[in-house]
Formats: sequence, structure tokens, C-alpha cells
Amino acid sequence: MKKHIDQFITYITAEEGVSPHTVKAYSKDLDEFSSCVDKKVKDIDNLDIRSFMASLHHKGLNKSSISRKLATIRSFFKYLHRERYVKKNPAKLVSSPKITKNLPGFLDIDETFALMEAPSGEAFIPTRDRAILELLYSSGLRVSELTSLNISDIDMKESLIRVKGKGKKERIIPVGSKALDAIKNYLPERISIKKKSSALILNNRGGRLTQRSVRRILVGYSRMINLKGNLSPHTLRHTFATHLLHEGADLRSIQELLGHSSLSTTQKYTHVDIGHLTEVYDKAHPMSKKKS
Repeated sequence: MKKHIDQFITYITAEEGVSPHTVKAYSKDLDEFSSCVDKKVKDIDNLDIRSFMASLHHKGLNKSSISRKLATIRSFFKYLHRERYVKKNPAKLVSSPKITKNLPGFLDIDETFALMEAPSGEAFIPTRDRAILELLYSSGLRVSELTSLNISDIDMKESLIRVKGKGKKERIIPVGSKALDAIKNYLPERISIKKKSSALILNNRGGRLTQRSVRRILVGYSRMINLKGNLSPHTLRHTFATHLLHEGADLRSIQELLGHSSLSTTQKYTHVDIGHLTEVYDKAHPMSKKKS
């Protein structure tokens, strides 16, 4: 099976353009599957896959992790079937474990403003961190999109940024004046650390800042201002979408800004402020009983 796994990893790296993080996760999942199911790929059936999932459950793995590993196996066999290494995709016959959907966390306006103001000072670290926080909230970026930004991706004049999302899909989105000001304040400090680098967000050694470092930075400021719960870059992405929705933005527009391929992914934000949606409905819908 190892030969086919290597071929699949080469394919998703070269043809699908998936992130290094995803490639690493797929490799780990398939190596684990291969060690558990010692068969040739053409001999593997849905019972083998179910047995593998059962072993993960007995090891205490949560349902979301098991579901993710199953998704990897499905992608693997979809590739094998397309390349005619197998006659059918046995993973299609295996159902994903039912996962309880958690409501996405977000910050209210006061918490958001307190977080944006948390980095103090005009040195490299605080100016960089303000730029990070403002960009995440201003444009709803994924952490991977933030860390992959280059200086050339920022159009200061037009207040736009070019973002490379999942699958290397590019989109152009607005960036707020506060975020632009934060970037302008950060750039002179950035140059003092590293002049010749395309990366926008640097660490203090002049290298591109990692996603893990961004998460660690957010946790630090979260504790500084005593925020409840676990703050992550995705929390700010949810906050961005929630605040837009509350101010009347339509879901299609939010979908474009977030870079979601499906509107159903964006719709999870609608439940966070159902009271506001009800109010909008009552005011706008022709058949609403509350409309005079």
C-alpha cells in the first residue's frame, strides 16, 4: 500500500495544491491506516475500513478526528478508483460518525475593541501584533491566509488585499482603515528586522511567522485582557462574520469575503444572532404578521 500512498501524496501536493499541513495530516492518517490494514489496496473492502474506525474509537479518539481520518481514506480511494488501481471506492459504504455541532464562538464589540488595543508600544512586537489582530478581524482571514501574506498582496491605495485561500484559490477582499493604519505603523519596524523578505508578518528573527506562533500570540493577549474561553484566529474569523451579519450584510457577501465555496458553510453564522435575524424578518418580509 505504501507505493500507492506515496503516489497519492505526490498527486495532492503537485496537482491539488493542498497546504503542507494538510499533506502531513493525510500522510499520517494513511500510514496509520496501512499499519492497521495489512492488505493490498485492491483487496480492501468497507469492513476493513469499519474495523479501522472501530480501533480508533477503542483508542479513545473523538468523533471529529475519526471522521477526518475517514475523509482522508475516502479521498485516497477516490484517487485510486480514478486511476483504476481499484474497481470501486469501499470508503463510500462507510458512514461518518455523527458529530455534535458546536456553536462557533465570537467576541462582542467591547471585547473586540479591548483585544485590538491590547498590544501597547511602538516597537516591532506590539506594532506587528496590532497588525495581526486588525487583519484577522478586519478581513476575516484564516490563520494560514494571514501567515502566507506578502507585502505585495497589500494595496494600500485601494484598501484591498489579495488572499490565497484553500486550494490556492485567490480572492480580493477589502481591508479596513484601522488595519491599514496598523500595517503602516508596523512596516518601518518590520524593515528594521529584515529588509529583504517578501513575507508581511515576520518573527523576531526575520523569518515568516508560523500559524502556531499566531495562535500563541492571541492566547497571550486573551489572558492579558481576561477574555473568557479559548481565543483562536478562527474566533476572530467568526467575529468578523457575526458582526457583518448583525450590521445587515447578506450571507452571499459574507460567503465571498470568507472564501467559502458553499453557502451552507457560511450559514452556520446565522444562529449566533437569531434575535437580530427575527427583527430583520419582521421588518422586511411582506407576509410578516408584525409588519404594519
